[in-house]
Amino acid sequence: MRLNTKQIVWLKVGLHLAAFLPLAWLFWAGYHGDFSADPAKDIQHFTGRMALKLLLASLLVAPLARYAKQPLLIRTRRLLGLWCFAWATLHLTSYALLELGIQNLGLLAQEVINRPYLTLGLISWIILLALAATSFQRAQRKLGSRWQKLHNFVYLVAILAPIHYLWSVKIMSPQPVLYAVAAFVLLACRYKKFRIWFR
Repeated sequence: MRLNTKQIVWLKVGLHLAAFLPLAWLFWAGYHGDFSADPAKDIQHFTGRMALKLLLASLLVAPLARYAKQPLLIRTRRLLGLWCFAWATLHLTSYALLELGIQNLGLLAQEVINRPYLTLGLISWIILLALAATSFQRAQRKLGSRWQKLHNFVYLVAILAPIHYLWSVKIMSPQPVLYAVAAFVLLACRYKKFRIWFR
């Protein structure tokens, strides 16, 4: 049975809640002191993982819609992408304000240059910013065929963001590896598309 428009609307509501409620929890945990001895790192990791989860969820939509024969699922992809950008922005902001501090924001450029994993993270965020800014129908009409080419850069983010996470952790743990594997699998689902590009 195929999902209808009304069911997609309710699914969108559920996805908005799923993307927003962790933010409410983050404020709750901060208010009640539920973080570790290094709350800045906890917040950075939490926001970064949320951005990655939403990135992977947005990449999952197309193959899921195709294999499950649910074409209306594609309508959920933009909201997942916008929430991914929102969480990535929180991730960058938490690093800038909590790790460096307002008085040391001038060091951000130097940090990005000196730490390659930060360079990858910033490149990923800039791409997400461009995708978020052009995700609306008006931009789609204005850009025409260039819109799809621009939005294919999400695949580059799917490569860079897991590497950024893997590179940033000082002690190897399974979690960043699992995100990288998930990204690889979702990109592998598009092998036919990539094969056409490189012919």
